[in-house]
Amino acid sequence: MLTQTAATLEALLLLHIGTLRTLSTEELLFKPSAAKWSKLQIIGHLADSAQNNIRRFIVAQYEENPFIVYNQDKWVEAVGYQGLPPADVIDLWFLLNKQIVQILRRINSDAYHRVCTTGEPHTLEWLAADYVKHLKYHLHQVLDLEPFPYP
Repeated sequence: MLTQTAATLEALLLLHIGTLRTLSTEELLFKPSAAKWSKLQIIGHLADSAQNNIRRFIVAQYEENPFIVYNQDKWVEAVGYQGLPPADVIDLWFLLNKQIVQILRRINSDAYHRVCTTGEPHTLEWLAADYVKHLKYHLHQVLDLEPFPYP
């Protein structure tokens, strides 16, 4: 049920926003290698994911099987998260996810099984659950929590 997924997402936001805001700039900007993202870039990636999923959750309610994909590496590079104020990136992530909570709560249950293609066709219900799993996975990376099994 999307209302339960929305509640889970909201709980995750409230649980972790305080800790994210206490991470030092040095910790957020550290890149383990040139090919790896920093913690700030991971948070930025989560903001990009939120933006793309907002579009999916809305468009799939009124279009038949929209095709909505994005290149995560190109988005992180194009936005330039590594050069932005960390507080702004964290706030962006938080506010976009608050919007997702609202959208998920407003989706009529008749639309739960509407489909959006993201490489493969998936229902809105599946996409929402997968979105939360993806968010948990990356939050565990950023906050150095026990590894979260994803997928």
